[in-house]
Amino acid sequence: MKKVSSAEYYERGNRCRREGRWHEAINNYIAAIELDPDSPAVEAKRMLDDILGYYNKDMYNP
Repeated sequence: MKKVSSAEYYERGNRCRREGRWHEAINNYIAAIELDPDSPAVEAKRMLDDILGYYNKDMYNP
């Protein structure tokens, strides 16, 4: 069985993000970070967390 590298998890995460499968993207970024704490997946995951955590009360309470 082939061992998956941090870079491969990061690329999988990017592919999932582009396809709108954000949950899978985050899971792949987490796997990449576990293998390499200095991976670019750290920033990618942070950006997705910011997007998913965005809330503008004015948009929901006209």
